[in-house]
Amino acid sequence: MRYRSAIAVFLAMTVISGRAQAADPRYPDWPCTQAKVPEISLAAVWAGPPLDDASGKWKNDAKVSSLVAKLAARRTPLEEAQKAITEYLSGAADKAASGKLLFAGLFEALNAQRSQVMNGLERVTRKQREAAEKIRADTLALQALQGETPPDQTKVDELGNQLVWQTRIFEDRRNVIKFVCEVPTAIDQRLFALGRTIQQEIE
Repeated sequence: MRYRSAIAVFLAMTVISGRAQAADPRYPDWPCTQAKVPEISLAAVWAGPPLDDASGKWKNDAKVSSLVAKLAARRTPLEEAQKAITEYLSGAADKAASGKLLFAGLFEALNAQRSQVMNGLERVTRKQREAAEKIRADTLALQALQGETPPDQTKVDELGNQLVWQTRIFEDRRNVIKFVCEVPTAIDQRLFALGRTIQQEIE
């Protein structure tokens, strides 16, 4: 058990010393190496005709709303989404108007989805910061217990096991964060690809 406690101390100090600082001081809770861009720029993903008031109308069209939900879902393969766009617009009486409505919906839905992911990342980062401080405090407490003469081995083992568990959770979250950091960029790319498909259909 002494060995396990020593490992817990080592891991705790490792994760704390390895905490990354925010790359951009404007966003202290942003954990990703990718720069934080709070919202997708319309100009970056749409080169088609002006959307005008389509942004406020797409939700009133049940067919468009249903299609937007399907296309925005990441579980829908991109190729399948692009095919659905082609099929929908090929049967539209006014391709340009329908295309603008569809893209307005996608732009709003994917921007909201992206914001939700980014807010979640920052929320988890704050939890990680709190967890790291707890690990640091418990590590110091464990070192103090081990330094007593004689040490209370029951307390040492209990706190050591707790530190092992806390550190494991910390590391698991850190790995998840690395994965989720790729999601906003994936959403950007999906919106751009779907927008390009719509533009090609209405040209």
